[in-house]
Amino acid sequence: MRRLMKELTELQTSPPEGIRVSTQEDNMLDVTGIIEGPEGTPYAGGYFNVKFKFTEEFPAAPPKCWFATKIFHPNVGPTGEICVNTLKKDWKSQYGISHILVTVKCLLIYPNPESALDEEAGKLLLENYDDYCARAKLITSVHATPRVRPAEFATPPSTESAPPEPKHTPTKPLVVAVAVPTTNTLFVASASASSIKPLSSGPLQASPSNTIITPAPSATNEKTAGKERYSSPSPLGPAHSNVTAPVGITTGTKAVKRTAAGGNAGADKRKKALKRL
Repeated sequence: MRRLMKELTELQTSPPEGIRVSTQEDNMLDVTGIIEGPEGTPYAGGYFNVKFKFTEEFPAAPPKCWFATKIFHPNVGPTGEICVNTLKKDWKSQYGISHILVTVKCLLIYPNPESALDEEAGKLLLENYDDYCARAKLITSVHATPRVRPAEFATPPSTESAPPEPKHTPTKPLVVAVAVPTTNTLFVASASASSIKPLSSGPLQASPSNTIITPAPSATNEKTAGKERYSSPSPLGPAHSNVTAPVGITTGTKAVKRTAAGGNAGADKRKKALKRL
């Protein structure tokens, strides 16, 4: 009983396509399945009632099912009994009302004349399909086509209401000023409040683009660096005091004076020699 109640609730909330169920208020076990005639078949436009009778052996044994609506079909007998393996040797305890109704609907699309309960319908299906369709359409229009669509199909099945989607409220852009210690430059960035993440509490570190990398000094650089570290000499004096001339070379004013003095001494010596002669 609990299993049937659960399945009936599922069929009323989310039934298969073209299938509905109805029950009696005073007897929940009085179940009627309603199958909409599939499109492209001679049963299109009709609504067929299938009655269920559950025994104490259910679900170990299948329930009894039959068409309450007259139909011209090879696998449906004169009193509405249905010939389908699901209700016989292929029955499994996990099957239920939904599985039976879906199987019967497939039988309307693909009739099986080899296991016919209605010999006339089975023979006509094998010999002349057009005549079979014409006869099936006639029976459907007379016995299975209501003037008003059944109430179970008039409204869509009830479904659980989905929670409303949260409204998206656009956030104003937030302007953030960031000071970079290495260049003392303010960069202004615009971002939404939802995209801002808290900064770490540790000290700021220089980014790779703001880091100055000092290369290791080479041998040549060491020499140059050494020379650059020497203190500059005292201010230069006059040229003659700071330049050491080679031997025999005189420079500056003293050299001129020495040359003049040497020339006068030679002239005196020559004069003395002439007097002696």
